[in-house]
Amino acid sequence: MSGGIKELNFRAAVANQLSDEEIEETRVVTCPNCGASTEFDSDVHAAECPFCATPVVTDTGVHRHIKPRGLLPFALDEGASRVALTKWLGSLWFAPNGLMEYARKGRQMNGIYVPYWTFDADTKSQYHGQRGTHYYETKTVVRDGKRQQVQVRKTRWRRVSGRVARFFDDVLVLASKSLPKKYTDGLEPWDLSALEPYKPEYLAGFRAEGYQVELADGFTEARAYMDRMILRDAKYDIGGDEQRVSDVQTQISDVTFKHILLPVWLAAYKYRGRTFRFVVNGRTGRVQGERPYSAWKITFAVIIGLIVALIAGYVIANSQ
Repeated sequence: MSGGIKELNFRAAVANQLSDEEIEETRVVTCPNCGASTEFDSDVHAAECPFCATPVVTDTGVHRHIKPRGLLPFALDEGASRVALTKWLGSLWFAPNGLMEYARKGRQMNGIYVPYWTFDADTKSQYHGQRGTHYYETKTVVRDGKRQQVQVRKTRWRRVSGRVARFFDDVLVLASKSLPKKYTDGLEPWDLSALEPYKPEYLAGFRAEGYQVELADGFTEARAYMDRMILRDAKYDIGGDEQRVSDVQTQISDVTFKHILLPVWLAAYKYRGRTFRFVVNGRTGRVQGERPYSAWKITFAVIIGLIVALIAGYVIANSQ
């Protein structure tokens, strides 16, 4: 549980047994290119998708979903985020000149609240495996016509079993499909202990994306993470020099969840028919993103490299 925000029962939600007060309907526009479902103000009739820069026309589509329970308010304004983005773009090698011009012109960035799930769960696991202990034997070998003694490492295996337990708190799962996960993962860590109870007023001046990853699918991803941690715990419990785990049986209970919104500044840049997106953590200023490469800059660098190599070869040849 983060910031005292109440968790919801996962089993009840999957069985569609949440109370009406936990469900809401919002008007959204769905991008025909990337599929993002984003809330727009009622007085906006045409706009640009903040995720891929595709022109969209707002409609009266309604998205019925589980209400957010909490959010992290933006700590950085657009200006601070632009500074972080420009600095990051300036560090890119072989970026097209147009990209740098894009940064210098200061095109508006979009403040987006991106949807996530968090999951809590209590787990108790029983494992079976083997503990490997290293030992050494002396062996005589022949090298360059000489007999030598060397130490050969071997491993003695012994069957083991045991139990491990872990409580998982706020396992974070991205509930959006509009942004590449590897880039949103790169924005972590998020200070989830600072989550505020959700209030619509926080969305003023920003947009909120509706979740595209359903709750059950989100838990499947969270469970995969839990299983990896449980396997790590089992290996640590086994000890020894090496470990083999053949079987893990886990009992999972008290599964709860939250739908939360995390703040991201987003910029979309089109280059040769493709959209490249840059994301900035709205709390820390950490930047991640896709990047185009300038073919002529790469070619120029290769040519310069060849010229330098030829000059170096000529100098070495003459010195000899």
